[in-house]
Amino acid sequence: MARSTAPRERGRPLARRSLVGVLRLLLVVTAAGCGGPPEGPVGGAQEARGPGRRPQQLALSPAQELEAGRQAYAQVLQEARGRILPADHPDVRRTRSVAARLVRAAGIVPLQHEINLHVAGYRFEWEVNVVRSDDINAFCLPAGKMIVFTGILPIARSDDELAAVLGHEISHALAHHASERVARDRSGRVSFLKNKAYDRAQEAEADHIGVFLMTFAGFDPAEAVRFWRSMEQRSGGGIPEFLSDHPSGAHRIQNLAKWTPQALAGKKAFDEGRIAADARR
Repeated sequence: MARSTAPRERGRPLARRSLVGVLRLLLVVTAAGCGGPPEGPVGGAQEARGPGRRPQQLALSPAQELEAGRQAYAQVLQEARGRILPADHPDVRRTRSVAARLVRAAGIVPLQHEINLHVAGYRFEWEVNVVRSDDINAFCLPAGKMIVFTGILPIARSDDELAAVLGHEISHALAHHASERVARDRSGRVSFLKNKAYDRAQEAEADHIGVFLMTFAGFDPAEAVRFWRSMEQRSGGGIPEFLSDHPSGAHRIQNLAKWTPQALAGKKAFDEGRIAADARR
């Protein structure tokens, strides 16, 4: 992999940030500008059933999550100043087109219920910027603020493969994963910087949500398997930083292959009208 020339924050290349890295910034933002844990049903002291109907404790209210995402995104864009591609650049048009289809799919109510997404009361300001960098990375902040680095685009050769990447990242925002990790860090029970098993559980969850998102958006979910197999081969047996907190390549590919027919069957049932628009499970 070519050496990054991206701007650095405390010695860390901007382009090498993943969800875990960005959370350092979110913790500072929430401590300085968003106050303590909110009161009410989404507060840090109360658990809900998140995606996959597992227990999920959140630290940020919808308003706090939105503000944290806005502030973190503004800082990231400031650090990437001079490297952000213009809106009329082909890479930007392509990326935003794929992301827009995925966002529309995220609004399909039966899909939200199937995955058990809790989005009522939350405001998502979906936005995508593409940053010039050789690094192979992308991430989505709370409230739907996305950064895609140009280094990943030649690998995600088709729009279907790019949808696999963006669907995965969008899923982190939809599942409130950053808020959940902040809650766990504040509680002192688990350190999100050290607990790789917990990180990988969220990554697997984002894979699961993402494959359904891309399918309902009209992309081929089989391309997700091809993309991650290509990523594993590129690693040469090592683990690039982009994948360091992800499930193992073999396990990820096995899961995606298992979920692909389920996602296709769900999309077929929805298209044929066998699932009502307001269906609830």
